[in-house]
Amino acid sequence: MALMSENGTALDRENFEEFYIRWKEKQNLHPHDLITTATEPSPSSSLPGLVDCVLSHYKEYYRVNSKCFDILLILSAPWKTALEDAFNWVGGWRPSAAFHLLYSKSGLQLEAKLAELMKGEDMGDLSDLSSAQLSRMDKLQRITIQQEREISEKVAKRQKRVADQEMVELSRDVSEVTQMQGDQSDDNETARAVDSTMKHKEEDFQLVVQSADYLRLTTLKSVVNLLSPIQAVHCN
Repeated sequence: MALMSENGTALDRENFEEFYIRWKEKQNLHPHDLITTATEPSPSSSLPGLVDCVLSHYKEYYRVNSKCFDILLILSAPWKTALEDAFNWVGGWRPSAAFHLLYSKSGLQLEAKLAELMKGEDMGDLSDLSSAQLSRMDKLQRITIQQEREISEKVAKRQKRVADQEMVELSRDVSEVTQMQGDQSDDNETARAVDSTMKHKEEDFQLVVQSADYLRLTTLKSVVNLLSPIQAVHCN
């Protein structure tokens, strides 16, 4: 199934893989750019724009991803690493993982700079999270987990539908046609029925993946919005 590019040209599986590789290469440059800018004498003027650029880069991925109609390609992309596959959730990373990462990094930075914090020094990183930030982050985390649960339930329902009565009957028809090897028109009609049913189910799954992608992107944006630009750099 084809993917449409910005100019309306269809992108096949190979071209989509090329897009992902280029996107990943650019993403790998972001940590260096963010850290370099954060260590400049006056980073406050340029950091917000750079953080927005990183968010736009993620937005671009999900924009292209939403136009890929090969749902199997999204759910089990062959170019992803084994580690990425291990943490895969509905075609990507689990949104609630953003909070685990944030709290882990915050704890490490707090431990490393505890002496300075005890003196009342402003660290400007994740060890400086205020009570108000933590409270809003906790609320956002609970909302995100609930939305995750709802999407997971939708996935489970659609997985059950793969083996519903309609699919069982089609499977039986395919078996009968294969055994009989009779009228070619019967064979073609059964094939069309299978293709039509599978297309509907794939489109249904595609909507769920798009919901998961939307939650990933909105969670990322919401977490960044709760942090200062310099804290967002340390969360990267």
